[in-house]
Amino acid sequence: MDEPAPPVLELRGVAHSYRQGTRRLDVLRGADLLLDRGEMVALVGPSGSGKSTLLHVAGLLEAPETGQVLYRGQECGSLRDAERTRIRRIGIGFVYQFHHLMAEFTALENVMIPQLIAGLVSSTARSRSLELLDMVGLADRARHRPGQLSGGEQQRVAIARAFANVPSVVLADEPTGNLDPQTSAEVFTTLRGIIQASGLTTLVATHDADLAGMTDRVVTIRDGRVEPAGYPDAGMTGADRADP
Repeated sequence: MDEPAPPVLELRGVAHSYRQGTRRLDVLRGADLLLDRGEMVALVGPSGSGKSTLLHVAGLLEAPETGQVLYRGQECGSLRDAERTRIRRIGIGFVYQFHHLMAEFTALENVMIPQLIAGLVSSTARSRSLELLDMVGLADRARHRPGQLSGGEQQRVAIARAFANVPSVVLADEPTGNLDPQTSAEVFTTLRGIIQASGLTTLVATHDADLAGMTDRVVTIRDGRVEPAGYPDAGMTGADRADP
């Protein structure tokens, strides 16, 4: 009998801190979190609670001081920077509050670039990018530069770019936080639609309770820990899951 596939992303007892002069600021204090394939999870918490830091560690942008970060069953938190970068480039997509599009390139080119960096040929990257822009409702704006697009349109291009390399997980940090309420709802609906169509796993940090309510599950980060434990079964901890 085949063993079940491992979770797409799992954090076990992750701790992380920063230095502010001579002061040590503990941001994550043993955070546990599990994301199963195809689920969309909202991460909520007060400002400064560590949402962005958790996303950075989960996305292999930073290595945890202690604890484990497992991507599809592989422990990645202790890998060297180059290896984390390789895994991140092909397996993890990011959507930020600010779109970070390259102003000198068109919407189409902005979505193509991550694929070209990953080694895809131009024709394949172009076809994939046009498909993604169509999915976010921007097929007719593909040749426009960011300065010719509205804020909501720019963020939809950023969403398309996050899915360009067919990642296993997408991490979104306040993806609609820079938009007005109506545009925010429209962009979030676009994000949710493309996630449902692709069956990918997504973790969305948001302060918007209405948007959080549109996800499959909501977890809260407080005092450096995810409450409940961050697993679908609220009574299960990382240690429990590792040693049933």
